[in-house]
Amino acid sequence: MEKGQFAILRFAKYKGPEIGRIEAHNERTKEEYASNPDIDISRSHLNFHLVKPERKYRAESERQIAAAGCRTRSDSVRVVEALITASPEFFKGKKRAEIKEFFNEALEFIRQNQSPETIISAVVHMDEKTPHMHLSFVPLTEDKRLSAKEIVGNKKKLTWWQDKFWEHMVKKYPVLERGESASETGRDHIPPRVFKQMTRLTKQMEKLDAMLSDVKFTNYKERTAQIAAFLEEYIPDVAAMETQMKKYQRCFTTAESEKKALKKKNDDLTVALEKSQQQSTVKKLQEARLQSDYEQVKGILDRIPPEITRAYTQRGSKKQEVNHYSGLE
Repeated sequence: MEKGQFAILRFAKYKGPEIGRIEAHNERTKEEYASNPDIDISRSHLNFHLVKPERKYRAESERQIAAAGCRTRSDSVRVVEALITASPEFFKGKKRAEIKEFFNEALEFIRQNQSPETIISAVVHMDEKTPHMHLSFVPLTEDKRLSAKEIVGNKKKLTWWQDKFWEHMVKKYPVLERGESASETGRDHIPPRVFKQMTRLTKQMEKLDAMLSDVKFTNYKERTAQIAAFLEEYIPDVAAMETQMKKYQRCFTTAESEKKALKKKNDDLTVALEKSQQQSTVKKLQEARLQSDYEQVKGILDRIPPEITRAYTQRGSKKQEVNHYSGLE
């Protein structure tokens, strides 16, 4: 099954001496990085800045804070760092220019939601396993208050950042999924990848259906062997899809009885209604169809004759999965 490609945004807050340590890491001012074996210093020349620091992180943060007229305490957060990246699969096969374009798009997102003047540095590391950007900024609000808590300080705000980051990046990179799982965030988004998986699985089901329909006395032994071999791929794929369906279960809120009403609502929508309302209705119909398709690809296993099921288990496949999906347990 296809792996997800996630847009990743993480924040960290820094108050005092640790600001110098993260600067040393981000700007690669050390000669050795024994504490981080993932760094390949022979590739460090490939790293690049999208925003180059004009002075030391701590000095620049203090300058901005003083200019804004903010008072500070010893435990005041002076620098917030955003770590921006994506799943390794996303970067596979991408050239340096394409990678730079991705991070420029991410930088543009930050600039739209945090004053560009507060950004101290934005550096992309190419010398570790997965390209990523460290973007450091001073947590000054629009009205010039120093407040990391207001900018990134609670779960609701962090969820907002994740939502908006994904919404921004997915416009240019449709394969990207939101960085947090549905179970953690309660989002109601099923990624395109899952629909593609179901399309492939439906085609497999149609092939299996044709094979089952063609079982005759004259070709029984040959067809049994073919179907048993086919099930070695089909059953694990159904099991993997079940995992996906459970992950996004909260999305499937449309009951069978609501489908006709939804279809009528969609047919009746006019340009006078908001586009978002139409998209929401279409989305629910798509999710209802996805659930219906899943029931079909799982249900066909009930049609498999016991002799073919036994032939499949004798091939050394996972008997527990066969029992579960063919209703033998």
